[in-house]
Amino acid sequence: MNNKSNNLAIVGGGIIGLSIGWQLLRRGVPVTLYEKDEIGQHTSRVAAGMLAPYAEVGFEEVEIMELGQKSLQLYPRFLDELSEDSSSVPHLDRCGTLLVGIDRDDTEHLSRLYNFRKELNLKVEMMTGTEAREREPLLSPNVVSGVWLPDDGQIDNRQLLKSLKEAFLNRGGTLKENAKVTRVHAEHGTCTGITTEEKYIKHDSVVITAGPWTGDIETPASKLGIRPVKGQILTLQKTQECDPSTIIRSPRMYLVPKENGTLRLGATSEEQGFNTEITAGGMKELLEDGWEVVPSIYDLPIEEMIAGLRPSSRDHAPVIGESEIENLYYATGHFRNGILLTPVTVYNLINYILDRQPSQILHLCKPDRF
Repeated sequence: MNNKSNNLAIVGGGIIGLSIGWQLLRRGVPVTLYEKDEIGQHTSRVAAGMLAPYAEVGFEEVEIMELGQKSLQLYPRFLDELSEDSSSVPHLDRCGTLLVGIDRDDTEHLSRLYNFRKELNLKVEMMTGTEAREREPLLSPNVVSGVWLPDDGQIDNRQLLKSLKEAFLNRGGTLKENAKVTRVHAEHGTCTGITTEEKYIKHDSVVITAGPWTGDIETPASKLGIRPVKGQILTLQKTQECDPSTIIRSPRMYLVPKENGTLRLGATSEEQGFNTEITAGGMKELLEDGWEVVPSIYDLPIEEMIAGLRPSSRDHAPVIGESEIENLYYATGHFRNGILLTPVTVYNLINYILDRQPSQILHLCKPDRF
C-alpha cells in the first residue's frame, strides 16, 4: 500500500477498529473511521476486559492461546505508545486468575484443566479449598478446589476505548459517527470504495472491524459467517467488605474487580441472534452462581445490567487479514477475546497492509480458510 494514500477506511468503531486506525495514523497514513452509532457503544464496551489466555484456553485451542500469549506480551508496548497520544491510559493489571470449584464435578473439571496446562508448561498451581481461600479470603467455605494462574491479567476496557478515541483524534484521524456502511465496492478484484446510507465514497483500502455486524455489510468477498453470541453481564459496586484481589472464575461465571471501584459479574452465552434484552433468568443465574462462590456480593449495589454481542466465526478463531479482494481486509470474529487479542491483531495486520509482511502467528486466522 502507498503510505501517502488518503483513502483508507475502517468500518467499525470498537477497540480493534480504533486501534488499527490510530496505529496507521502513527505511521503517516490518513484514516477515516466509520461507525454506525457512536464510538464504543457495543461489544467493546460490554466486555469484562479480561486478558486471560491461560484461563481461557480450551483443549483444542492451543494456537488461539499462543496468539493470546503473544498479544499479552505486546500490551506494555501498546500502552506505552498510547500514552504518547492520550492524556489517560488504563493500567495493565497482572492480577492472575483463580479458577474455583464447589463440588466433585467441578474439582474433576479443574483437575483436567490443571493437567492440560501442566502439559503446556504454563505457570499453574492446583489448590485445595483452604489454599484457595488463603489466596482469596472472600471465597465461600463451599469452595473445595482451585487452580491458580498467576500470569493472566485484565484492563479497564471502557477507559481503553476513551483513550483510543482521544489518540485517534489527536493523530488527525477523521471520525464519522452515525455513518452506517452498507456496502464495499470492487472493480477487477480490487477494492474501490464504500457506500454509506447517504452516498458512495471512494477508498483505495478498506478494513472491516464490524464485529457481530460484519455480515450486514455487502461485499464482493466470500461470506465469513460471523454470527452474534449474546452475553449478559452485571456491574456491582465494590465495598470494603467485598473487594477481591484477583479474577475469580467458576465453570459458570467470572468476577472481575476493576480499578474504578466496581466488580463485573458475567457472563451468559446465548445463541439469540441480535437480541440484547436483559432477562430475569440471565440475571438470576449470574447472581446465584456468583453468590455461591463469593457470598459477600449479596449486599453489593447493582450499578448496571447490560447485554452485548460477541462476534463468533464458525471455528471460534478470529478472521484477520486480506480477503480475496485486493485491499479489502478483515479484523473480526474475535469472540470472547477481542480485548486480549487487540495488540497482536493490530501490529500484524498493519505490517501486512503497509509492508506486505506475512504473519506466521496469524496463519490460523486467514479469511480464506472458510
